[in-house]
Amino acid sequence: MAGDRYGERGRYAERKIELMFLPGLEDVVLDELADRLPDSAGWRPVPGRQDSIEGYVTGPLAPLLDLTTVVAPFLVLSFPVPRPKSLLEYEYLSVIVAAMREAVDLNRRRPPQSFRIEAAGSDSPVMRALARELEEASGLPEDPADGECVLRLRRTPEQDEGWDALIRISTLPLSARPWRVEGYAAAVNATVAAAMVRVSGPRAEDRVANLMCGSGTLLVERLLAGPAACAVGVDSAQSALAAAADNLEAAGLTDQVDLLETDLRDDEWLRTGPFDCLYADPPWGDKSGRHTENEALHLMLLRRAYAGAAEGARLVVLTHEIRFMERCLRATSDMWRLEYEARIFQKGHHPRIYLLARRDDGPAVSLPEPGAAAASPTAPAPADPDPALPRPTARTGRADAVAAAARRRLAGPRRPN
Repeated sequence: MAGDRYGERGRYAERKIELMFLPGLEDVVLDELADRLPDSAGWRPVPGRQDSIEGYVTGPLAPLLDLTTVVAPFLVLSFPVPRPKSLLEYEYLSVIVAAMREAVDLNRRRPPQSFRIEAAGSDSPVMRALARELEEASGLPEDPADGECVLRLRRTPEQDEGWDALIRISTLPLSARPWRVEGYAAAVNATVAAAMVRVSGPRAEDRVANLMCGSGTLLVERLLAGPAACAVGVDSAQSALAAAADNLEAAGLTDQVDLLETDLRDDEWLRTGPFDCLYADPPWGDKSGRHTENEALHLMLLRRAYAGAAEGARLVVLTHEIRFMERCLRATSDMWRLEYEARIFQKGHHPRIYLLARRDDGPAVSLPEPGAAAASPTAPAPADPDPALPRPTARTGRADAVAAAARRRLAGPRRPN
């Protein structure tokens, strides 16, 4: 029976899971699965979707709730029925209710208080009847707008007949982090921040700097991923640093981070370096910053990050200003080498993650002496003529590991629907 939790002799049965993520992060999600759920198998894209993969998990589902690059995990129940009305039969309805109760059990700290049905024709008589039956059997009231136990219904992909019921096993989307107690304009999505951290290949000996740190999302995700030798957050806005301090406290990380209220053009933050790994999410010009100033801002960021980078350092940048960023990368090609990039689709925006490696044969820099005047910002290089931005011919280091994990997962054996 679809959805049975146990197989023979009480062992966990293999169950089908669907993971939703932001389009463009598939490689990184597969890399995380290789680390956290090495025994899962058969991962492949869901037919017709760019934001989901499906695979099979044997064992408890609780580890799925710890995934950091996934927006939401769903348990997939497939039924050999010709139409949704058949799901009202006890044989099928009881399986759906058992899955809803399992979702409640998995989220004991914050169990769902209601459910909702997401399906075409959710207001139809059949769907209304199904909602009433689920209310009575599960004990959860239906909340069509904000129900926390989400039930999605669809035709089974690539099958002539059949319907799937997908139950979200997390009360809230995994992207809604419990430590985020203070929001901030243009704060980076937590799953994107986690992807940036994973791409960077975090190491315990790293000295970490988050430039333009905002409300601290990247700092929190980096330190939750593993320890660092030191971590510094830099921002010129006192309100941003106050939000970052609150979020770090909620995550239990206050004593692991130094927050500096200073501009990147100033030298105060450089004196705490050099840094092995730097992260930045510069303003995109919509919710914060100004588009007209962003080319100069990106160029300044790349040059100042280089000044604070140790030999062999990595810089990970998230930006929506693709044209500006690529011109600035050309202007700083003697400082940084492009290792990896991923284009993300997020609520009408198409930002990219850039993983850059410091060129150790680049321009010499020296740590400024205390009290020395900060260098004035340099204007961007002319846009034309521009040579093409060199793309990596082969992924190296951490980027290679991400790509290799994706290849392994997608090459794994597929299970029947």
